Amino acid sequence: MRKIDRIIVHASATKPDQNITAKNIERWHVEDNGWRAIGYHYVIRRDGTLEKGRDIHEAGAHALGYNANSIGVCLVGGVDKFNSPEQNYTANQYYTLKKLLDVLCVTFPDADIIGHNDVSDKACPVFNVGEWWNGCQKP
Repeated sequence: MRKIDRIIVHASATKPDQNITAKNIERWHVEDNGWRAIGYHYVIRRDGTLEKGRDIHEAGAHALGYNANSIGVCLVGGVDKFNSPEQNYTANQYYTLKKLLDVLCVTFPDADIIGHNDVSDKACPVFNVGEWWNGCQKP
C-alpha cells in the first residue's frame, strides 16, 4: 500500500445544473487529457452519491507533485453559470464528504485533510477545507 500523507478535496469545475458522474469525469480525463483513467479516487455527486474512481492503491492524477502520496476526492460543482468559482455544493454532498473523510482519516491517521487550493494556485474546491473540517470522528 502507498504511504498516504494527504487527502485532497477538489471541485469538478462544473455548473450547479450539471449532475455529472465519475464516468463523465473519467471520459474527460482519458479523452481530453490522455490519462489512462480518472484522476480522482472518489467523486461525490450533487445528490450526495459517492462513486469510486481510481483504486486508492494507485497514485491519482489530481494534484501535480502530490499524487504519489495522496487520495483525491472530487465534489461535483464548484463554478457558477459563467464558469466563475462558486461554493455551490449541496447539503447532501457535504454530508457524504464528512462521512468519507471520517473513514479515510481513521484508515490513514497521519494524513492531512486539505483542499486542492492548499497545494496549488487554484480556487478549487472554492472553500477552506481546513476551516470546514472539524476533525476525525469514528464512523
